[in-house]
Amino acid sequence: MTRVMHVISGLDTGGAEAFLVQLATALKQRGFSQDVVSVTGAGAHAAALLAAGIPVHSLNVGSLAGAMAAVGRLAALVRKTRPDVMQGWMYYGDLFAALANRVVPGKRRLYWNLRASDTIAGGYGRLVRINARLSAWPDLVIANSRTGLDFHLNHGYRPRHSDIIPNGVNTGRFRPDPADRTALRAEFGLPDDAIVAIHVARLNPMKDHASFLTAMRALPHLHGLLVGAGTETLERPDNVLALGLRTDIERLYRCADIVVSSSAFAEGFSNVLAEGMSSGLIPVATDVGDARLIVGDAGRVVPIRDPGALALALAAEAAHPDRAERQAAARSRVVENFTLDRAVDRFAARYQQGSNPAALQLRDQNG
Repeated sequence: MTRVMHVISGLDTGGAEAFLVQLATALKQRGFSQDVVSVTGAGAHAAALLAAGIPVHSLNVGSLAGAMAAVGRLAALVRKTRPDVMQGWMYYGDLFAALANRVVPGKRRLYWNLRASDTIAGGYGRLVRINARLSAWPDLVIANSRTGLDFHLNHGYRPRHSDIIPNGVNTGRFRPDPADRTALRAEFGLPDDAIVAIHVARLNPMKDHASFLTAMRALPHLHGLLVGAGTETLERPDNVLALGLRTDIERLYRCADIVVSSSAFAEGFSNVLAEGMSSGLIPVATDVGDARLIVGDAGRVVPIRDPGALALALAAEAAHPDRAERQAAARSRVVENFTLDRAVDRFAARYQQGSNPAALQLRDQNG
C-alpha cells in the first residue's frame, strides 16, 4: 500500500483545497493511505476529510517564529507515519514539505503541486523566489495548468521532472437536473424563462467581482447569481442576487444557464468553469490561466478587466439561437477531457511509480 502525505497551506475554502478533498478521498477508496497536513489551521474542508476517514493534522503556523518549530513537528509526523510520498500543495505546503523531507532521512519521494499562475500580481513574489531556489529538490513538480507551469519556469523554477495534471470534475455530482432548476428558480424568484449567469468565487481581488457586476449593470435583461464567501457584502445591481457562502454548489449551478469566471490573475485551472460546464452551463471567462483550454469552442474567452467585452460575450451567449446545443456541448467537453477519474488515475500512477528515475521521465510537455 502506497502511503501519501499531503501538505497544504490551509484547508479554508478554495479550489485547491476542494480538489485535494476529492483526490484524497478517491485515492483512499483505491487503497492508498492518506494523511493531510495543514500548515495553518484545520479550516472548512477538514470535516469532509475526517468524514472520509482521512487523518488531518494542523501545524497552526501563525508567524515566522513559529515556522521552524512547525517544521520540526512535521518532521516528527513524517517519522511516525513513514509516507512513501510527500505531496506539497501551494507555496507554503510545497516549502514545508521540502524542509521536513530534508530533515528526515529516507527513500520517500517529494512532489510539489503548482495550482496557480501569475501569482506575482497576488503578492506572492517573495515565496515564488524562495521556492524557485528549492525547485530542484522535488522528484516531480505537478502543475494543474500549462500556463501555471510556464509562469513558474519563467520565474526561476528548475524542476528535475514536471508534469501537468488538469483538475478533474465529478460529472455525476455536477450535472443538469431539471427538478433542481425549477425548485431553485422558484426559491430565488427567478422566472422560468430568465437567462441566469452564475459567478462562484470568494471575495478576493483576483476574482474581479467588479468587472462582473459592471457587465451585469449593462445587461438588465439578464439575471446574475453571486456565490462565495463575502459576496453578500458587495454593492450590486437589482438584477444580481448574492448568496454568500454556500455548500450546495452543485445544485446552484443547475438553476443557471451561463457560468462566468472574471478572474484578473493567478488562476491556473478554474474549477468553477469546469464544474459549471459539467452542469450544462455555457462558459464565459477571462483569458487567465488555462481558460482557453477548458472552454475550447463551447463558450467565449475575453480579455481581463474589460467589463465591456464581458458584457458583449454574455449578451451573445444569452441570445444564441442554439443555446441548448451549446450547453450540451459544454458538458460533453468536460466529460471527454476533465473528469475526476482521469485526474485521480494520473495522480495514482505518479504515486505508484516508485523512485526509479526512468519512471519519472514524464510528459513534461503535457503530451
